[in-house]
Amino acid sequence: MALGLAGGVVFMAIGLLVSPLALTLMGTPADVFDHALSYIRIYFLGMIFNLVYNMGAGILRAVGDSKRPLYFLIFSTLLNVALDFLFVVGLNLGVNGAAIATILCQAVSAGLVVFTLMRSDDVYRVRLREIRFSLPILRDIVRIGLPAGLQSVIYNISNLIVQTTINGFGTDVIAAWTANGKIDGIFWMIMGAFGTATTTFSGQNFGAQKYDRIRRCVRVCTLMALIAAALVSAVVLLFGPYIYRIFTSDDAVVAEGQRIIHALAPFYFTYVCVEVISGTVRGTGDSFRPMIITCFGVCVGRILWLLFVVPRFHTIEMLAWSYPISWALTTVLFIVYYLQGSWLRRSIKKAGFAPEVRPARRRRA
Repeated sequence: MALGLAGGVVFMAIGLLVSPLALTLMGTPADVFDHALSYIRIYFLGMIFNLVYNMGAGILRAVGDSKRPLYFLIFSTLLNVALDFLFVVGLNLGVNGAAIATILCQAVSAGLVVFTLMRSDDVYRVRLREIRFSLPILRDIVRIGLPAGLQSVIYNISNLIVQTTINGFGTDVIAAWTANGKIDGIFWMIMGAFGTATTTFSGQNFGAQKYDRIRRCVRVCTLMALIAAALVSAVVLLFGPYIYRIFTSDDAVVAEGQRIIHALAPFYFTYVCVEVISGTVRGTGDSFRPMIITCFGVCVGRILWLLFVVPRFHTIEMLAWSYPISWALTTVLFIVYYLQGSWLRRSIKKAGFAPEVRPARRRRA
């Protein structure tokens, strides 16, 4: 919790200072620059709430309580919708109203998580007076968490480069890409939930030295994630035009959005193994190698596509394909790494556990 509070202050300060330069480097069009800057600066004011919620929700999920963080998130999301209508439509505050609604709801979700942790009678109870840094614990948290955090940063860096390229296609494509990000977010939240579940499950069973259950988790979770990806793809492809109408009534923007959807949605399945396998490996304490694989597959692969393919075939479809191409590459790398098995043997040795003993296969007569 101390790390969440301190990190929130640091990221808030960085965001407020760097936002104008970041938007300039991204080539943000002049007609939306002021709105974008205002939104981002207000959003960064709520960064403390964002980190506190994620830290607290992570604690609850780690002890097997994934329901209450979900309930808090559902409540804050519904509240966000209501406040959007109040601030944007009722009070006519525009993008500032949307940003204010977002940080207020983040504050509510953070408050609910902290209240839950303070009221607990278990070992993970939070006492406000005892929130402070402990160097040995902080070192372990950073060792496991920093590579996972850098992995998220890598995603965002590649997305920033994509956004910079998108800005060269004009305001209709920018609006369509932004709306698609909201639609796409449903898929990312679902996959992120599977990744969190595999991290928690594999961590618990690794500690109990039940390695066969870790592998079974990967098989079951991969199947579930593939089914979820197929359902999201089907819904987005079938109802894409109607969903876009929620965000805009501009026919040109909707048309561009349809091109983006048809380039991305059919290939959601290529990302499944990235989230499931990286979450599993992180659960055993190995966060560094998943970061390296993600960096090479997602960031390097996507940037190379943008540098060498998109300039030759300058279409929005070709740019959008940078995502499934990089997902597929990263998936192949993760599958090879997982099947090789060194990740588990290395973690077992580092933890000082007894080596894994796998049952011998029966020979056919």
